[in-house]
Amino acid sequence: MHPSPPPVRPRRLGALWRWLLPLLLIGLFLAVLFWLPWQARQMETTERQEQLIADTLWVEQAIRFQLGRNEEALALLGTDLGATAPVQRAALQARLDQLRKNSHEIAGVSWRDSAGHVLMSSGMPAQAFSPASHLAADNARKTGRGRYSEPYQGARRQMDYHLPLPGGASLVAVYDLTVVLDETVPWWFAQDNAISLVTRDDSVVARRAAAGPGRGVYTHKRELDLPGANLRLATDSVKSAPRLLPNLLVGSVVLLALGLLASLLALWRHIARRLAAEGALRQQMAFRTAMENSLVTGLRARDLEGRVTYVNPAFCQIVGLPPEELVGKAPPMPYWAPEAMAEYQQRFAAVLAGHITPQFETIFQRSDGARIPVLIFEAPLVDSKGVQTGWMGSILDISDRKNAEELLRQQQEKLQASARLATMGEIASMLAHELNQPLAAISSYTTGALNLLGAAHAGGRAVDALVLMPALEKAGEQAQRAGQIIRSVHQFVKQRAPERQEVHMAAVIDGIAALIDLQARKFFVAIQVALAPGLPAVSADRMMVEQVLLNLTRNAIEAMQQVAPERRILRISAAVQDDQVCVSITDQGHGIADDVAERLFSPFFSTKAEGMGMGLSICRTAIEFHGGTLSFRPNPDGGTIFSFTLPHHIKNNGDQHAAYRRRRGGDA
Repeated sequence: MHPSPPPVRPRRLGALWRWLLPLLLIGLFLAVLFWLPWQARQMETTERQEQLIADTLWVEQAIRFQLGRNEEALALLGTDLGATAPVQRAALQARLDQLRKNSHEIAGVSWRDSAGHVLMSSGMPAQAFSPASHLAADNARKTGRGRYSEPYQGARRQMDYHLPLPGGASLVAVYDLTVVLDETVPWWFAQDNAISLVTRDDSVVARRAAAGPGRGVYTHKRELDLPGANLRLATDSVKSAPRLLPNLLVGSVVLLALGLLASLLALWRHIARRLAAEGALRQQMAFRTAMENSLVTGLRARDLEGRVTYVNPAFCQIVGLPPEELVGKAPPMPYWAPEAMAEYQQRFAAVLAGHITPQFETIFQRSDGARIPVLIFEAPLVDSKGVQTGWMGSILDISDRKNAEELLRQQQEKLQASARLATMGEIASMLAHELNQPLAAISSYTTGALNLLGAAHAGGRAVDALVLMPALEKAGEQAQRAGQIIRSVHQFVKQRAPERQEVHMAAVIDGIAALIDLQARKFFVAIQVALAPGLPAVSADRMMVEQVLLNLTRNAIEAMQQVAPERRILRISAAVQDDQVCVSITDQGHGIADDVAERLFSPFFSTKAEGMGMGLSICRTAIEFHGGTLSFRPNPDGGTIFSFTLPHHIKNNGDQHAAYRRRRGGDA
């Protein structure tokens, strides 16, 4: 048995279709080639005709509006003539003249009695009614309403308007139809069209053709709808039929033939380039996938409705969830922490509204329940056409940075406590001398009181309370003074977490006045305190502000050791400046050299042999913690002025901590 030959029919059909398809496409191309010019001509013709109809309607409305305004003016005049008061002929004549002056299309206006005799007129000489005018006058008397006459030949082509009045009288206005067209048809319309007023049998009674006669291609007629008169507004455009077809057809054939050859060459080049681009794209996709898999930064893409469309392995590792549990998920997300759900919902609503925060910190919850602090950067996700399709976010796990910040904060607190203890070590001897005075006074007053009591007991008499009272009061005052000094030292040196409260600078300065006075008396320095009236309170940690004041005043006192005694004046002032409370410590010491000023706030830099070099650095850190600034400038009278500011409108501690970290580079 011989094997059957391979089927030939399908192969022949495939070859036939390869030839027929280009022929069908060429036939379709030729059909479109002839159809497009014809369709374009039809569209242009239709557009011109529709524009002519719209403009004709506008002109018809303008004529009707002008005639209606004249009707209202005649009706008002007729109402005044029908009143019982006698007619003032001079006033009536003036009103008739004014009516003609306001309406140039009115050639004449007259007041006539029931027999048609003219009682008063303005404009063209009074004349007998034409047959058409007689008919309009009779219809007006019968209907009791104003009627127009058919156009007739007078001095020019005219038309009358009869308004009946009580008693058979009437007001008659004579219109010059040529002037009606000249006054109501705009110049721009007359430049493109010939406008005519015609009767029902198409007899022209008035015409305006500023640009010559019409071509008869685009025409339109519109009834004026005047009571009693059969007039139509006819427009004939001066534009000819479109001549687009011949030129477009020839140009299209040439251009499209050339375009066909060019497109075949371009198609071959495009196919070659596309194959090369697909190969390069595959390489780029492989490279991008490898790069994203190696990143430690989490990547997350969301669409405009908030659904996750892409995550990389680093993001999955951060939240502890596989990609299949994240991609396609809409909020609420499984990695949102319950305690921060309100913040997530608020931020998500802002994203849907198109208001995105480019950079922010938040907390994610891993699948095992652990909280992970993260820093998120988000930006619009735009496609190749420039249309935004969603949002792309980069997520960093900042657990290590948060731990480092917490360790740094604890070290800062320990350093501040050490600085306070060092300060107390320097003033310990002065503190002992200061406490000796009230303790010695207390001992003297109590010894005197005991002596009085012993003498009275030996003599067998009672002791007068008025005698003991002064001594005991003095002893009590000295005990309170010693207690205040001890409390100030205790509050200053004890270590605790920062605690903000509303405090007044006057109370802060008064609280450490005893410690400042101890240092000042050692070097014979006079202290001046000047506080502006009505100074607002600040939200601050009182202990930290006290430490800043004590460090700055101590530096100022020590800077005046070598100056004349009369110049040893320490001035502490506070005032409101730029919506902040500004505190200044002014000395008249030796000042600060330029080379020292450059490194004055650097840690471990000191001009004292026994100094640690941390005082001013701690002061600046404490002030910036409160959202203020610490600066210095030369004193015009010699010495230096250190100033620090504290805002007296602070929202909350969290906002100030964030502002402090940004200034110190914590969010960079």
